[in-house]
Amino acid sequence: MNKEIYISESMGESRIAITEDSSLVEVYIEKQDKARMVGNIYKGQVENVLPGMQAAFVDIGYDINAFLPFSEIENPAYLADVDDSDQNSSKGKNGQYRNRKKYQDNINVDLKSGQDIYVQVIKEAFAGKGPRVTTEIALPGRLLVLVPNAKYIGISKKIWDKYERRRLKKIVSSLKEKEMGVIVRTVAEGKSEESLKNDFSMLLDNWKKLETKSKRAKGTSLIYEDLETASSVIRDLFTPDISKIVIDSKKMYRKLQSYMEEVSPNMANRLEHYKLKQPLFESMGVENELDKLLRPKVWMKSGAYLIIEKTEAMVVVDVNSGRFVGKRNHEENSLKINLETCREVARQLRLRDLSGLVVIDFIDMKEESNRRKVYYELRKELKKDRAKVAVSPISEFGLLEMTRQRIRLSLLDSMSEECPTCHGAGRIMSKETLITRIDHWLRRYKTKHRSLKLKLELHPEIANFMKDNKKALRGLMWQNFTYISIDGNSDIARDEFRFLNTKNGQEEIEHVGVEH
Repeated sequence: MNKEIYISESMGESRIAITEDSSLVEVYIEKQDKARMVGNIYKGQVENVLPGMQAAFVDIGYDINAFLPFSEIENPAYLADVDDSDQNSSKGKNGQYRNRKKYQDNINVDLKSGQDIYVQVIKEAFAGKGPRVTTEIALPGRLLVLVPNAKYIGISKKIWDKYERRRLKKIVSSLKEKEMGVIVRTVAEGKSEESLKNDFSMLLDNWKKLETKSKRAKGTSLIYEDLETASSVIRDLFTPDISKIVIDSKKMYRKLQSYMEEVSPNMANRLEHYKLKQPLFESMGVENELDKLLRPKVWMKSGAYLIIEKTEAMVVVDVNSGRFVGKRNHEENSLKINLETCREVARQLRLRDLSGLVVIDFIDMKEESNRRKVYYELRKELKKDRAKVAVSPISEFGLLEMTRQRIRLSLLDSMSEECPTCHGAGRIMSKETLITRIDHWLRRYKTKHRSLKLKLELHPEIANFMKDNKKALRGLMWQNFTYISIDGNSDIARDEFRFLNTKNGQEEIEHVGVEH
């Protein structure tokens, strides 16, 4: 498989695209004025402790308080009634110790309002909710992740070879200190002891600097800032199977070049500086793909298509046969479309970075064996995803439910804003319904006033519709015994109207918007 990474910087945002065999599979977007928060470590102050919600809210200096679930509190200093035996009571795979509190319904914490607390952001702020944080601090490096105040050694599940796992564990065991946990990343596979030692030393130095900075910090403050998106993608995703990285920013190219020469000099020659005048994403065909990702409809090769709708509660995917004309019976045709859907849905979830609850409405299949085929096909395709997923079998209604881990904002949220007219509904009031609202307003107004002449201002398109619809306009005037002159005003939205009193020098009577 040929994997490539393209990084483009502009005045407004930085974009990173990852392709596999020339097919776009992942996109990251970071706005210049809104740096990402995930990975940042803060010295915060506890604002509220809510045992009923099993969570606390922490002031980290952001607009909205951070959300700290009790299940994310790993530091025993913040837990009530915990001793050393409780801390390491449950041993999991790969030698990792797992705290029993993860599985408890009610966790007692030793937190008070105004108390200082160190937290790390694990999810970005989203839709009026503050960032999600944890007390389990982790410093990621190129090959290792340092977990202070822990004791376990974890090894990536993607390293399959048992002899390699044993070798890595032996090396890390000789390096790590007593009160330091270490996680070995996938890219560490096959790396020398010296490389692992250098990475660990760098992480240890960073941790000591962080401790010094935290002691000096007063009040809420940022004490560790993770790499920006482009650098973090290189750190986390630049594996030996990446054939090249193309960057159109000279500054970013030099920065990543020095970083690569430090951590992986044998792969530094895979960096390329793009110098052509045509925008990088346009020349590589990525820009057209990005435009398609903002649309709800996704066409598949067979002629079938998907409708992907993101709501506040969940993501809903509807599967439609579209232009597909099968030569087999209905059951086999449905199976063929649904299997193709599995591959495309897994790809679209990665591309659009959709998360939370996802419900897929597959084309109905009668045979249980076919339902199982679709279920296992989707699970197989989702293994390519770096985000954690959980999938349930297809229900009797033909629906499949799954969840996908959220870390960043979805691509739709990153590249678009809420419409000021429809406020996220995707639809606006019909012209006829607007006329009815105008009629009701006039009736209420005429019960208190005797004005015989009013001026009505509307959006130019609606004003033209009203002028052309003379029957409706005459009906409004006769029914309310008022002469109404209509003017177009581009400052007024399509579902708003404004009445002016012509006697008092065009004084505004009322401006009615959608909230009314």
